[in-house]
Amino acid sequence: MSRSAAEIVREYGPFPDVERVHGVSYDGRYVWFAAGDRMHALDPASGKIVRSIDVAAQAGTAFDGRHLFQLAGGRIQKVDPETGRVVATIPAPGGGGDSGLAWAEGTLWVGQYRDRKIHQVDPQTGAILRTIESKRFVTGVTWVDGELWHGTNENGTSDLRRLDPRTGEVLETIEMPPGVAVSGLESNGGDQFFCGGEKSGKVRAVRRPRRGSAAGSGSGIPAGSTAR
Repeated sequence: MSRSAAEIVREYGPFPDVERVHGVSYDGRYVWFAAGDRMHALDPASGKIVRSIDVAAQAGTAFDGRHLFQLAGGRIQKVDPETGRVVATIPAPGGGGDSGLAWAEGTLWVGQYRDRKIHQVDPQTGAILRTIESKRFVTGVTWVDGELWHGTNENGTSDLRRLDPRTGEVLETIEMPPGVAVSGLESNGGDQFFCGGEKSGKVRAVRRPRRGSAAGSGSGIPAGSTAR
């Protein structure tokens, strides 16, 4: 297993009236983050919030190329980002104990915080398709280039972990600095992760380690978490 220290390339926030950052997603232009009773769209170039949606947003966030998905209590809401309207809901697998959320190749991936699990979920019904065990509390979840990553936050420490999606084995960790928590997690589809900063009210951009070739390509594992 490879291990490295996180390279934080930029911090966004804290923002007015944002006490806590939960889930994080990326639509190819804006970073969307959940802040309790609102979802905010952050321009990563300017560092400014450009719009907000009034919707319950207490945990993970995802984007399928057209709609946002937002965990709230025991349900997953499907949100039209243009109107802010919740167009559908499905039950969340943890019934309220869910944390991270990602989209990859037609399905949702839901992190369960204290149960240390990641579920692949049918976005139409909420049915669990398969489950991956983790070794730490799961916060955010993301896929990029066939790699499954999740954030952790346990016993005062946080890191980003790359897992073998078949066995749950930890292949790589990126350790966050002391006192820096990770809530939501999303890839920008390239060389950075966006990390929710929990009670700090911040979103942080963290460098994704480079490697010679994309892990998991050609393996039948989802190729990315954000549709473009």
